[in-house]
Amino acid sequence: QVRLVESGGGLVQAGGSLRLSCAASGPIFSINVMGWYRQVPGKQRELVATITRGGSTDYADSVQGRFTISGDNAKNTVYLQMNSLKPEDTAVYRCNMRTWTQEYWGQGTQVTVSS
Repeated sequence: QVRLVESGGGLVQAGGSLRLSCAASGPIFSINVMGWYRQVPGKQRELVATITRGGSTDYADSVQGRFTISGDNAKNTVYLQMNSLKPEDTAVYRCNMRTWTQEYWGQGTQVTVSS
């Protein structure tokens, strides 16, 4: 069974940094896109960043210049380096993976930024 396991969330003060990881395992033959989304209760889920198998990246305007997404195709793993964190970055961050035929989600990891 395909699984996505996130790690790296936690509590940090404004201006600090965190690095999130998402490792995919199971019968995966070809990953097209992996990315990170975040969600706060009462608000719609927001796309944070994506990376394609070829290495192309895309970012939400609110995080561009502060966050960096990267991936390791051989390990089926994606990372999100978060710098200069702000209280408004507080959310549950979920990893997403899209193959040719299916979409998968991780359970999420909590990121809390205090002021």
